[in-house]
Amino acid sequence: MRQPIISPEQNYSKGLSQIRITAMNQPDKLEQLRQQLLDSYKNRALIYYHIYDELARILGPDQAEEILKRAIYRRGQERGREYARFAPNNLAAVKETFLAHLPDDGRLFEPEILTDTPDALDIKFHRCPLREAWVEAGLPDELVARLCRIAAEVDYGLFREAGFGFFADTWQPGGEGCCCLHIRPGGA
Repeated sequence: MRQPIISPEQNYSKGLSQIRITAMNQPDKLEQLRQQLLDSYKNRALIYYHIYDELARILGPDQAEEILKRAIYRRGQERGREYARFAPNNLAAVKETFLAHLPDDGRLFEPEILTDTPDALDIKFHRCPLREAWVEAGLPDELVARLCRIAAEVDYGLFREAGFGFFADTWQPGGEGCCCLHIRPGGA
């Protein structure tokens, strides 16, 4: 007897996803996975917005921003431990590792290396799925800029925890692309 594609233990939607994936060729699977990855980033962006919005209603926008920044910075610190082995000055290894960890070979962020010297690493993102989600949701530019500042805290936590100097130019209304990350040797 032939086994059913959807076993009784699977839920219906999971089974349908499996049917769709099984019936697809490799390029279709890749495009579906890319779309799911993009959708997950956009979902995260909207979660950030809704948490911010709820906190801002209770505490005001400035306190809401500070609370979210602290929480997201902490997540960056967790990630930064992986980069600490490159501190205080191996920017070449930081660049290689950071770019290698960008999802979908960087397609979601379209990074451009602006400066790549022993004393400075500057990476400009020409896309950001978080910012794209906020714009698509119709949020005002000033709020999008605030949410970009909040989201950038993950990078502040990452690079500073690792022992590097860091600052980010986050997106501003009228600006092109998104953030520009500036990584420097520790203590610089």
